[in-house]
Amino acid sequence: MLNITQHARSPVNPWKSCLIGNLFHRKVRKCKHIHRSFSSTPQDATVEAVFSNSRTLSLTSGKYARFASGSVVAEMGDTAVMVTTVAKQKPTSGGFVPLIVDYRQKSAAAGRIPTNFLRRELGPSEKEILSARLIDRSVRPMFSPDFRYETQVVCNLLAVDHANLPDVCAVNAASAALSVSDIPWNGPVGAVRMGLCDGEIIVNPTRRELQASSLDLVVTATRQNLVVMLEGRGDIVLLNDVQKAIKQGTKEAQHVINAIEKLQKEHGRQKRTLEALPEVPEDVFQAIRMGSEIRLREIFRDTAHDKISRDVAVQAVRVEVLESVKGDFPDAEVSLLEGAFNRYCREVFRELIFERDLRCDGRGLDDLRNISCKIDLHKPLHGSALFQRGQTQVFCTVALDSQESAMKLDTISALDSGARAKNFFLHYEFPPYATGEIGRIGPIGRREMGHGALAEKGLLPTLPSDFPFTVRLTAEVLESNGSSSMASVCAGSLALMDAGVPLSAPAAGVAIGLVTKCQDPKHLEDYKLLTDLLGIEDYMGDMDMKVAGTRKGITALQADIKVPGLPLKVVMEALQKATDAKSKILDIMKLTISESRRVKKDSWPVSDKITVEPHQRSKLIGPGGVNLKKIYLETGAQLTADSEITFTLFAPSQSAMDEAREMIEVFLKFDRVPDLEFGAIYTAKIVDVKDIGVMVTLYPSMPPALLHNSQLDQRKIAHPSVLGLEVGQEIQVKYFGRDPVSGFMRLSRKVLQGPSTTVRNLDRSEQSDVA
Repeated sequence: MLNITQHARSPVNPWKSCLIGNLFHRKVRKCKHIHRSFSSTPQDATVEAVFSNSRTLSLTSGKYARFASGSVVAEMGDTAVMVTTVAKQKPTSGGFVPLIVDYRQKSAAAGRIPTNFLRRELGPSEKEILSARLIDRSVRPMFSPDFRYETQVVCNLLAVDHANLPDVCAVNAASAALSVSDIPWNGPVGAVRMGLCDGEIIVNPTRRELQASSLDLVVTATRQNLVVMLEGRGDIVLLNDVQKAIKQGTKEAQHVINAIEKLQKEHGRQKRTLEALPEVPEDVFQAIRMGSEIRLREIFRDTAHDKISRDVAVQAVRVEVLESVKGDFPDAEVSLLEGAFNRYCREVFRELIFERDLRCDGRGLDDLRNISCKIDLHKPLHGSALFQRGQTQVFCTVALDSQESAMKLDTISALDSGARAKNFFLHYEFPPYATGEIGRIGPIGRREMGHGALAEKGLLPTLPSDFPFTVRLTAEVLESNGSSSMASVCAGSLALMDAGVPLSAPAAGVAIGLVTKCQDPKHLEDYKLLTDLLGIEDYMGDMDMKVAGTRKGITALQADIKVPGLPLKVVMEALQKATDAKSKILDIMKLTISESRRVKKDSWPVSDKITVEPHQRSKLIGPGGVNLKKIYLETGAQLTADSEITFTLFAPSQSAMDEAREMIEVFLKFDRVPDLEFGAIYTAKIVDVKDIGVMVTLYPSMPPALLHNSQLDQRKIAHPSVLGLEVGQEIQVKYFGRDPVSGFMRLSRKVLQGPSTTVRNLDRSEQSDVA
């Protein structure tokens, strides 16, 4: 700026001076405009939501990222999350809400540095993807169906303490950021985490409280206690306790909603006006209705159809009707005609459910599909099961491995869970052929990761905490027509029992759907709950609630709600229907296997504990761990140190275990310690003379032990040479066991300068009297 002023004052080139001067004044005017823009922006404002247990959530807007459409920082304790949201100015084509949610956690937020090669955050982790899905499912139902503006919500973890979890803070910050922005949105929503300790509900529990809690449930709600989203896991929690937590969670969410509304009223931007979407003229829509109504009703009433044939029949009607309407109305856009047909197809499907109380496959509202179960499908597998429910088929396999195979967690995930590694994990696979399609098979997607995490939550509470193996459960979806994640819970429980894992109780899962008639979600005219959801019922319906658990209680819960909130009455009724259906499924599974297998398979791995003396540890491990590597390469067995004297030996089979034990005996056979008697006298051989004493051995393979100067003679000596002791000389010493701290032998010669006693000679196994 100073240089530009100097050039403007230079008399050398007046034209150049004038040009630069004009540029300078334009820059100044632009800077003044920017300054006025920022000065007119409200200063950062903070509101607080105080919950019933006096814990506080603070929301701050206008402090960071002011170029974004909305930016809010949520803080609870010392945990802080910044969420920004930006939407494009022009709508895009498509039949869905173009919303993208990204959640990124930073190691720096916990005062750590990433341990990868680049020492920086790389691709999103499983925790980040699951948190992003949690936020997406909480805010998406509140967008208008006509919203077509590409929108991105970015959640950035600023700081994390050791008490408060950041994911619920991120949901509330996203709700507040959308509320204060100019993006049209029908929020706000509020989210709370509910815990259960000793029968008492805890609101937003800390990490320590959550580790002791039998319930971890996130409840997202909007005004008038309408439920928008549920996500949680439980340690076989009773249905009444879960319902109680949901009711209290919706009430606690009102504190967050009040705070966001206050922030929006005082510091929110004016909402932009949505551009009206082009609509199909009424006469065109009537032509679509007249040409397709009868045929669609016939298709949805025909119970002989399966997933593929029904889709093919509907597609045939779509093509024929659209071609006919296009001929009568050549100016109509094809995309609008397709959207109108899809909308009317959805209306017909839903009307038939209300008219007949029957579903498209002929089932009643509470009926289950046909279920079949098989176990022990392939001999080499540790455990396997095939679960078929209608046209949903899941094949599960169990692999048992050593504890060294446990999944190591990143820093933030370890803080959230309180554990550094997972010894049980479920991997869910959904290949394209499961729906009769062609697709690219590559890295796991967000949907697959979310379904696998839900099924893992459903099974984890049934596993024993002290199981000596790491368990990997793979769920491969071979056919899919609704609720493959809950079928993975059923198949996984069967496979674990087939693998001999001592489950506390079998687990099963089921999905509950919903079809509503309403102009306003606060006042439902009518609704129908659908047990054991089909794929088309999920697509055409208003809710997908997945519930997993044992006969006694609930282990996992997830509710995706497509309407902007449901009354508590509907949610509670859905939970009750899921509990009843779950018991019926468990009865069917019990006919195949009722408890974990006790007779071992030949393919099962084995594990055992080995104890060695402290001075034998180096002999067993070998230089640089060469002996452990040799055992693993030759037998497949793994030796893991538990403590200074205890090792865990894992082998893939009993024969490998026997072979590994033979190798360990070879490593230690020249270093066997004889049973030394406390208080007995032994003949010791001097192998070295030092200033502080002499090094002696009691038997040939013994590591030298120090006999200190203070224990050589009753007289005080400064060096062993005054007693005439030399290397190779044999002396008598008394044995007083091992030091409890160092493990070294405690020997003494001076105590022998007294009455005669028995001398033990370990080399000749003879005894003699010494004066």
